[in-house]
Amino acid sequence: MTTGRHRVVVWATGGIGAIAIRTISNRPDLDLVGVWVHSEEKVGKDAGELSNGDPIGVAATNDADALIALKPDCVIYAASGPERDALAIPDYVKLLEAGINVVTTSTTRLVNPHAYEPAEWREQLAAAAKQGQVSLYASGIEPGFAADYLPLVLSTQSSSIETIHSYEIGLYDDYGVPEIMINGLGFGQPLDYQPWVAFPRAIAGEWGGQIRLIGDALGVEVQEIRESFDRSVTNRTLEVAMGTVDAGTCGALRMKAIGVVEGCEAIIVEHVTRLAHGVAPDWPTGIGNLSYRVVITGDPDIDCSMAATLRNPGRAGIATMTSGAGAMVATAMRVVNAVPYVVGAAPGLLSAVDLPLTIPKNAFVTQPVEQK
Repeated sequence: MTTGRHRVVVWATGGIGAIAIRTISNRPDLDLVGVWVHSEEKVGKDAGELSNGDPIGVAATNDADALIALKPDCVIYAASGPERDALAIPDYVKLLEAGINVVTTSTTRLVNPHAYEPAEWREQLAAAAKQGQVSLYASGIEPGFAADYLPLVLSTQSSSIETIHSYEIGLYDDYGVPEIMINGLGFGQPLDYQPWVAFPRAIAGEWGGQIRLIGDALGVEVQEIRESFDRSVTNRTLEVAMGTVDAGTCGALRMKAIGVVEGCEAIIVEHVTRLAHGVAPDWPTGIGNLSYRVVITGDPDIDCSMAATLRNPGRAGIATMTSGAGAMVATAMRVVNAVPYVVGAAPGLLSAVDLPLTIPKNAFVTQPVEQK
């Protein structure tokens, strides 16, 4: 890790970007020098106000060249959308070629850059990193930790391992993006509707990188990645952020990406997603509205559950409290806290296992205790 103050640009001011902006503003080792926005109406506005807080004296812009000219040490890339890879890869290449490190939550399949496809894009990124002598690190989601890095941390206690099973179990009742909730996942639709996630290779493509990262780190070959997808209807009408979900339509889904090792289903990433707690009661349940669990069978058996909750949404840069607010902060911090380590790393495409533990050096906030 390099020491000193690092100049940082945040790319986009959505949920993750806003959280990153608020955190950087409070970190003495990070200096926010610029913010990129997509929409014209945000151009010129103060980044602090765009991130649900007070002005901080940094105006947002949609001029990428102007941000590159600021010569930041690192860009925290948090743009999202249905075409995130196709739009993000050219941005990454441009930034890397300019000698700017990139940490990103946008391209989840880059958590394991060695397995990233299409190979043409991977080669472009590797060449750009070599030209600029900088690095790219993608943390992914869940929240960039629970389905890939946490199992490996837990495996340091293992004598032998038979299976690793990672879960995300949560409510998506407050997630209101129709193109994802309906077109992508099929919520509120009859069970004969085919959402994007039900198409062959969609699940494997989304979480295969995490599975192969675990396999590579543990020194085993993942021979194939299988998929499992199931849905359950709600027996009552639900009013959620995406709108009205009628009784008899999809109110929960369960999907698995399954890594096969030596003919056995050995590394599994599973998502159980509901619009209400009572839907699909026989499926796995978690802690509260959103939690993560890793189960390692072997010697010894290990079972670890984790929930990220939030007490102060305003300080974090979140306008309203949601079920996943804590996980959003955790996701953003996986890249914010990685900045000094990525800046100090050897040039190239990095995964979490290529970096040391990305411990934040300026995150402690103590609360005085009243003396009795």
